[in-house]
Parts: sequence; C-alpha cells; structure tokens
Amino acid sequence: MIGPLLVSLYVFILAIFVGFEVITKVPPLLHTPLMSGSNAISGITIVGALISAGAGHSGLSAILGLIAVIFATINVVGGYLVTDRMLEMFKKEKK
Repeated sequence: MIGPLLVSLYVFILAIFVGFEVITKVPPLLHTPLMSGSNAISGITIVGALISAGAGHSGLSAILGLIAVIFATINVVGGYLVTDRMLEMFKKEKK
C-alpha cells in the first residue's frame, strides 16, 4: 500500500508540471488578470494559515501557521504592487 507521504509527493510533482505548462501558455495580455486572480487565492491562503496558526494543536503548527501568514501576505502585497505597476503602463498620459 502506498503511504500518504508518497501520495502527497506525487500530487506535488504533478502540480509542478501542470502549473508550469499552464503558466507558459498564457499570453502576455492576460498576465494582469491572472495576477489579480492569484492575489485572491493568496488571500484564501492567509485565511487558512490564520486558522492553522490559531487552532492550538501544537506549538509547531502555530509557528508554521505564522510563517505561512507572513509568506502569503508578502505574496499578496507584492502581487498587488506588480498588478498596479502593470496597469499604469496601459494608462494614457494626460497633457
């Protein structure tokens, strides 16, 4: 019987390949809407990390949850900054 760690590793490797294929096929015009979508997903990650950190199961889960909150927050803020910068490129200059 296959152990849960091996199944998780299998799913992780498949996600890497599928993610790479999907991202490389995206035309440059769609990068800004996809950045907004990935920011929403990172927001969901923050909620999950907060739940994990506050569940009180163990000290390790609280520490890992805190680290997940920090990284997801950095991802959301950075994504919005990049999206804002990309949208600035499409605005017309006022005379």
